[in-house]
Amino acid sequence: MRRFLLFLLLFSFWVLPAQEQANCACCTDAYRAFDFWVGTWEVRLVDGTPAGINRIVRAQGGCVLQEHWESAQQGSSGTSLNFYNPATRQWEQLWVDNSGNILKLKGGLQGDQMVLASDPYEGPEGQLRVNRITWTIQEGGIVRQLWEVLHEDEVVQVLFDGYYHPVPKG
Repeated sequence: MRRFLLFLLLFSFWVLPAQEQANCACCTDAYRAFDFWVGTWEVRLVDGTPAGINRIVRAQGGCVLQEHWESAQQGSSGTSLNFYNPATRQWEQLWVDNSGNILKLKGGLQGDQMVLASDPYEGPEGQLRVNRITWTIQEGGIVRQLWEVLHEDEVVQVLFDGYYHPVPKG
């Protein structure tokens, strides 16, 4: 009887968690590559000026990261859905804000950075441009987000350069 109980105990510690993992559609490393961005953040510009508050949560059984942005500028907000697309083996982001701006990005990890870029679009003078946003883990759990506009792989404008500081839980 003791052996049976010991077997049952060991079974519950090793086999059942493995079954839960097998039943999880989005539990692979590819789906977890952007988890460093999950959390509640106080966002500041390079000079320390508050830019806003951002909350990134896992949703849909861990298959989606949903962003909830509130700008320090009153009335400006937005949200994004971020997900790993197994068909293309890329991360994708769909951003929409309360001004009707939409941004679609795709990409993935490059070293220790998440780099997502838009498809080329026509700029103000007819040149093709690309939006590229890079998230980089910094010392102390801070995440840097750099949004650049490129023309022929050259940076022509920086639209945002901010640092995400974790808000302590509690």
